[in-house]
Amino acid sequence: MNVIGGTRRKGLLWKIALLGIALTISGCASSSEPDQARERALSGSSNEVVIGAVWPFEQQNDQFHEGLQLALEQINQEGILGGKKIKLMEMDDDASTTKGMAIAQQFADNPAVSAVIGHRGSSVTVPASRIYAHAGIVLLTPASTSPKLTDVNSSYIFRNIPNDNQLGQALAMYAGGTKHRNIAIYYTDDEYGRGLANAFEDQASQSGLRVVDRLSGYKDTADIMRIVDKWKTLDSDLIMVAARASEGISFVKAIRAAGMDIPVIGGDALDSAEFAKAGEAVEGTIVASVYYELGPSELNQSFRQQYIDKYGKEPGKWAAQAYDSLRLLADGIEKAGSRSPKALAAALSELKGWEGVTGQHSFDAEGDVQGMSIVMKKLEAGTFNRLDEVLLPNPL
Repeated sequence: MNVIGGTRRKGLLWKIALLGIALTISGCASSSEPDQARERALSGSSNEVVIGAVWPFEQQNDQFHEGLQLALEQINQEGILGGKKIKLMEMDDDASTTKGMAIAQQFADNPAVSAVIGHRGSSVTVPASRIYAHAGIVLLTPASTSPKLTDVNSSYIFRNIPNDNQLGQALAMYAGGTKHRNIAIYYTDDEYGRGLANAFEDQASQSGLRVVDRLSGYKDTADIMRIVDKWKTLDSDLIMVAARASEGISFVKAIRAAGMDIPVIGGDALDSAEFAKAGEAVEGTIVASVYYELGPSELNQSFRQQYIDKYGKEPGKWAAQAYDSLRLLADGIEKAGSRSPKALAAALSELKGWEGVTGQHSFDAEGDVQGMSIVMKKLEAGTFNRLDEVLLPNPL
C-alpha cells in the first residue's frame, strides 16, 4: 500500500507544522482569501482531479484503503469525468490530532486539491475541518460522528455517516421496541462516547425507556464488581455501550466475568472485526451500523462480488464507506462539470436520494447525511448478522 506519511515521525516536526497552521488560520487578512485563490487555480484546464484521503491506515488496517482503490480503479476506467482522471493522495494521520491537522494544512497549501475524504476520529476531523473550510476544500467524512463537525456553518463540510444524534436515536428506538426498559449506559469519556451516550439518553424516555445509571471508566476488578452489584440492584435489563471497540471488548468481558449476563447494545464503533473476533463473552452484542455485506440491493451485491474478486475477502463497513465516499465525490464532480470545490459543494448539496452501497444519501443544510437507514446487527458465532433496519425521520 502506497500511503504517504505511513511511518511515524518525530512529534516535534508536527508541532512545528502546527505553528504554521495557527498563523495561516489567524492571518486570514493576509492570505488573500484562500478559497478564492483555489477557485482560480482550479479554473484552468487539467486532465486530473486531485482528491486527498486521510486515515489511520497503518494503525487500523480496516479495508478503507481497499475500498478507495476499488472505487478509484472503476471511476478512472469508466471515464465519467469528461476524460479527467482522479488522482488520489492517501495520507496516514496515525489517529493523531496534531498530525491530522498538519496533513490538512499540507492539502490546504496545495492549490490542486479539490476535496478530501477523512479523517476517522472526530477528535481529529473537527479541528482539521476548520483548515479545509478556510482553504475552500470540500471535506467528506465517512466516519466522524460528532455533531460539532457540521456546526461550523461551512458549505464545504459534509458527512456521509449518521451522526451521534442519529445513531443514538436509532439505538433508543430499537431498544424501545424490545421488552427491556431499565437501561444502564457505559461510555468512553471522549467526543464519541459522550455524544452517543447523550443522544441515546435524550431519546430514551420518548422510546419508553428509563436510564437507571450512566458511568465512564473503571479501575479494577473490585470496581467492576461494585458496578455489577449496583446495576443488579437497579434492575438493569439492558446495557448500552458507547465506546470504541477495544474499550467495549474490555468492559463487556469484565462484566460477564463478574456475573452480569443481560444483553448489550452499542454504537457503530463496535461493528468491527476486532470486536467480532473477541470471543464468547461479547457474543450476542447488538450494534447499530450503516452497512451489511449481504444487503439485498443490486448495487451492494455487485460491489460485494467485485470486492471479493479483487481482494479475496468479504467487504466490511469501512470498505463500503470508503467506496461510497469516492463514488459520491466523483458523481458530484461529474454533475458540477468542474474541479471547483465551490461547484462540487453545490452539487453535493443538491443531491437527492443518491444511491450508494450503504443506501440512499441526501444532505441537509448543515451537510449531514439524511435518508440512510441504520442497520441493527447481532454478533453470532463471530459474525454480525442483520436483525432489523431503523428508518429515522428526516430531518432530525
